[in-house]
Amino acid sequence: MLFGLVRKALLQTSRTSKLKFAARMLSVFPIPALQDNYMYLIVDSETREAAIVDPVEPATVLKSVAEHDVKLTTVLTTHHHWDHAGGNEDLVKQQQGLTVYGGDDRIGALSKKVGHGDALKIGSLSVKCLFTPCHTTGHICYYVTDAEGNKAVFTGDTLFVAGCGRFFEGTPDQMYKALVEILGSLPDDTKVYVGHEYTEKNLKYAKHAEPDNPEIDSKIAWAKKTRAENKYTVPSTIADEKLFNPFVRVATSETLQARAGSKDPVQVMAFLRKEKDSF
Repeated sequence: MLFGLVRKALLQTSRTSKLKFAARMLSVFPIPALQDNYMYLIVDSETREAAIVDPVEPATVLKSVAEHDVKLTTVLTTHHHWDHAGGNEDLVKQQQGLTVYGGDDRIGALSKKVGHGDALKIGSLSVKCLFTPCHTTGHICYYVTDAEGNKAVFTGDTLFVAGCGRFFEGTPDQMYKALVEILGSLPDDTKVYVGHEYTEKNLKYAKHAEPDNPEIDSKIAWAKKTRAENKYTVPSTIADEKLFNPFVRVATSETLQARAGSKDPVQVMAFLRKEKDSF
């Protein structure tokens, strides 16, 4: 399948990617896993210290760590679901001394529970924890910055490219706060690294919900071309999501508000998620 072909291509070019990003203090390397998951190796190019986000496949993680010649010290877990946290226990057995961060006691091998605004370091990189409950009650996004002004946020199953996660354990109000008030307040040039490769199907719904938005048409064409070339649709940016992601646009799009029959962005959020669940 296409995701498997893309995965093979990325792993085969990891050394080239390392050279490409060598000049940046904050380097991010997507690592595909399972059917459509993403893990991410975050590297401080200055100290060669690294963190891994949602390491569901420990063997693949350790292979990437070796290829990039970095010291893995940290696990950043976005939420407790198996396809994100299911590799934690095996990884800590294979790699001694790891600190496993997360916001939920249900996370395997959790060694440090974090909450909104908590801070940590990966070498010289700064990490701020953002509490975004809804998909799960303990979901954490991780906002990473370096001294050169590079910014990235790892959003797990809260924010996807052109979409958001299902409201398994939360409410529309919580997702509105997560997407619009918390993630939406990050700098527009923040790169967004999501938990799954759902972009094309999310854009199909975005087109359905807001058919006259030209930004969606442009993004659909780009996504089709990108996937046809065996490339990933990450990262996005906060600025981009504000242009075409219907769940981010609930307070700004008159079309979406008319579709939901309400100007209340929380009610629009609830309407869109219910519609998307059966789309």
